[in-house]
Amino acid sequence: MKTDNQHVSVLFMLFGILFCVCLITANVLETKQISLGPVNITGGLLVFPVSYIINDCVCEVWGYGRARMLIWTGFAMNFLFVLFGAVADAIPGAPYWDGDEGFHAVFGLAPRIAAASFVAFLVGSFINAYVMSRMKVSSGGRNFSARAILSTVFGETADSLIFFPLALSGVVPLGEMPSLIISQVVLKTLYEIVVLPVTIRVVRHTKRYEGEDVYDKDIDYNVFSFK
Repeated sequence: MKTDNQHVSVLFMLFGILFCVCLITANVLETKQISLGPVNITGGLLVFPVSYIINDCVCEVWGYGRARMLIWTGFAMNFLFVLFGAVADAIPGAPYWDGDEGFHAVFGLAPRIAAASFVAFLVGSFINAYVMSRMKVSSGGRNFSARAILSTVFGETADSLIFFPLALSGVVPLGEMPSLIISQVVLKTLYEIVVLPVTIRVVRHTKRYEGEDVYDKDIDYNVFSFK
């Protein structure tokens, strides 16, 4: 990867595309409710944790600055998807169209839920990247597995603590909220642990291919800095 900020590698571009696809796919899959024994989850759980894994990989190889770029790009693409979906949902269907109910279930995201999702994503993703970055510097690049898992725990906890109260308060009973939040964090962290061997290999090969292994020393962690 060239040091010129006007150039990015093909691998970074592919990570960015996959990151955005995962976020948008998670929005669609959120409309499906799934039961895993006594635990009820949404279909988005199948793909959303992948965005945190990609965040870990990018932060580990290219540093916090590139992860920040990735997070804001993912936010923008996700916002556009939701916006266009809402516009299409608001336009009256053709007389012969009988799929309004199903289309609305997928694309008619309530403003409250959309806002909660956007805020939770930004906070959780930036916390994940920050923890990953700081732990890499303090550990001298050692213990990638521990850094990946702990950053996910912090990021997913923040995400769930923001999303569920904002999006589902008054819908889900207050007494059920803690168990819902905890189950989401635990399941998403277990997801990270299960695929960790793959993540480690991807990071190792990416570092070797790119010749990059950035340590974020003297970096500006301001989420609104785009330098």
